[in-house]
Amino acid sequence: MRGELCVAFPSVRSRQRPMSDNTVNGALRRLGYSKEQMTGHGFRHMASTLLNELGWNPDAIERQLSHRDRDEVRGTYNLAQYMAERCKMMQGWADYLDALKTGANVVPIRKAAR
Repeated sequence: MRGELCVAFPSVRSRQRPMSDNTVNGALRRLGYSKEQMTGHGFRHMASTLLNELGWNPDAIERQLSHRDRDEVRGTYNLAQYMAERCKMMQGWADYLDALKTGANVVPIRKAAR
């Protein structure tokens, strides 16, 4: 592990940065979801809740979400990135989502090319 971060949904301008909230929210609107039904940030809420319920290390979850420690002193001294655990957690999250997909009505994000 070289300490590099992997961006799951990279921006078209830079593969090192994620898509903007506006890009994700625009895609959700085009799929037919209202802002009351789902937002890009709503996926972060859902992931945090479920990862905590599944028993993952809360510190690793918070780092994955790029949150800072609320305890200012601890946040100053604890610079751990938990990369090995985060990689396992994200694979576990992918496996969890794959299991949910079984039998689900999955709507493709991109239309087929003509």
